[in-house]
Amino acid sequence: MSKLRKKLLEVARALDAARLNTGTAGNVSVRTDNGMLITPSGMPSATCTPANMVEVADDGTALGEHAPSSEWRMHRDIYRSRPEAGAIVHTHAPFATALACQRVGIPPFHYMVARFGGKDVRCAGYATFGTQALSDLILSALESRNACLIANHGMAVFGRNLDHALSLAIEFEALCEQYWRTLQLGTPVLLSDAEMAEVIERFSWYGRPVANSPPPTP
Repeated sequence: MSKLRKKLLEVARALDAARLNTGTAGNVSVRTDNGMLITPSGMPSATCTPANMVEVADDGTALGEHAPSSEWRMHRDIYRSRPEAGAIVHTHAPFATALACQRVGIPPFHYMVARFGGKDVRCAGYATFGTQALSDLILSALESRNACLIANHGMAVFGRNLDHALSLAIEFEALCEQYWRTLQLGTPVLLSDAEMAEVIERFSWYGRPVANSPPPTP
């Protein structure tokens, strides 16, 4: 558990270094056998130690002297509903938040949208932070996806483990920036459902070992 605490803090600090979070904004968690470890409430990662990471049981009971992030319900509910989720990142990254404040999802303007599970990325509706209502909205937006925007709030992304979740969060913020910049030029040309379906199929084996990958297309 001590190694996992250290890794969780490293990822929280990496999000700050990548400018996806600042101060006490955002939170990160990792699945454990009995629930999760999550960053503490109201404590900037720069001043935290591994011991400050909070253990939360599946029923929401927190162990230790610090309170868990106010968004612990969102993390718990994602782990409950998505067994493939090993770690979760929630940030107030600049471009993701800018789009979220417009309450717009991300359409298939670029094939890398499929990296997040489908032909688009949804924007969850608005509810007060830390509430069950917000968690429910996020779960709906994440259906068949591993990332979503959160209205007037930020983003949520999950991955297989902490490194994967961090990587996806950085990629997602880059995608949000690309879409934001594209909108400055006008309405983008969108890929068709058929084009996105082909990309989604390719992403189903993307990154696997060579032995498990299909032969190259002639």
